[in-house]
Amino acid sequence: MHAALYVSKTGLSAQDKQLTTISNNLANVGTVGFKRDSAQFEDLLYQIQRQPGGQTTQDTELPSGLQLGTGVRVVSTQKQFTEGSLQITDQPLDVAINGRGFLQVLQPDGTIGYTRNGQLQINGQGELVTSNGLLIEPGIVIPEDANQVTISQDGVVNAHFAGDPQPQQLGDIILADFVNPSGLQAIGGNLFVETVASGNPVVGAPAQQGMGKLLQGALENSNVDIVEEMVNMISTQRAYELNSKVVSTADQMLQYISQTL
Repeated sequence: MHAALYVSKTGLSAQDKQLTTISNNLANVGTVGFKRDSAQFEDLLYQIQRQPGGQTTQDTELPSGLQLGTGVRVVSTQKQFTEGSLQITDQPLDVAINGRGFLQVLQPDGTIGYTRNGQLQINGQGELVTSNGLLIEPGIVIPEDANQVTISQDGVVNAHFAGDPQPQQLGDIILADFVNPSGLQAIGGNLFVETVASGNPVVGAPAQQGMGKLLQGALENSNVDIVEEMVNMISTQRAYELNSKVVSTADQMLQYISQTL
């Protein structure tokens, strides 16, 4: 069978995965704190029919040789942790991270998850939680009679009470950062978990040790660029068409041989 059929098959499969990545980016264009993915390609094994540098005579050698590629594959998808634009909401429990870092949340299995989604709420016990009900780590409890809650740029959470001019400190929001954020594993629900590739979390207060500042009453939008994704979609579609054309051409060549010989 014609080798070009198998090579073009890998191209079709790779472009299909690329389109899936693009569609996921566009689907999450309105997801708070979402980070876009980019597909990374690599070429497959080569069939070396003439070794580069191989001797043709006693005094001469091949300058390039004969190497036939066997196709392409998507080797990874990489999260792009560039910052999204900031949206002012004026909601007291909305928090945006202006810079590096992740909010820490306690998952049901007791492990720590990490998120850039700062849409915080209060549960029935007055605890500060995410939209999915996961507790912020370390835990912070908002008293029922608190009139106003303020969150400073360095993560200090204060509550104001009627008749008391002095605010009461409730706790601190602590951020975590990683040497390689792209190595984090996305598990859905705007959450990431650490892996060997990401390294261990470096924990610190906001606005210190390279951590970003917290902005109360704001949210970080998705960093998906719609125009860029549309351009990528067009180039993916054209690449898919070209690989399909290779299949059609190889089929015509085989058809010619079968009908002629």
